Amino acid sequence: MSVNLSGKQVAVPSLVSDIKDILEETHIDAKHLKLEITESAVMENAEMAARLLKRLKALGVQLSIDDFGTGYSSLSYLHRFPVNTLKIDRSFVGRIGEAAENIEIVRTVISLAENMGMEVVAEGIETLSQLTQLRKLQCQYGQGYLFSRPVDAASVSDWISKKPHWQESLFPGNGDYFIPAQPVAIPATVQLRTA
Repeated sequence: MSVNLSGKQVAVPSLVSDIKDILEETHIDAKHLKLEITESAVMENAEMAARLLKRLKALGVQLSIDDFGTGYSSLSYLHRFPVNTLKIDRSFVGRIGEAAENIEIVRTVISLAENMGMEVVAEGIETLSQLTQLRKLQCQYGQGYLFSRPVDAASVSDWISKKPHWQESLFPGNGDYFIPAQPVAIPATVQLRTA
């Protein structure tokens, strides 16, 4: 389960203990919780953020830097953050194909994440062209309206049971389709690589 944390929440002194209490009360295994923090919230006070992220990581939760590329991130700090995932901001994904430098930015973030042992998610995928380019760049995961708009829990089973339109267009006739292993609350992120 992914949960977005706002800059205000990150600044709350009891954040780590609050999350620990919630995990204990709900009996959720910490490894199933992914906390997403925007790059700008992390970079407001990078020293404090590094300490906070280490404390959160010690709980066993997964950590993501959301909207990566939109802030003023210092790459010298990135290696100090115990982050599992970089999420490429939709503004870069949306401009893939417009100019060569746009795809190079995305390629660089994917390479950076891989070199640092992080997963990478492309946000805001809306077209088959964007999906095709991201697969060529070896992007691991993607999310966006191409896959699904946000849906309620009751609609997830129906979504899972159907072969989405984008899969037929991307994999015509070979049946190499993405099929989730188990229902999820919201089909937010889709793995882009095939086995």
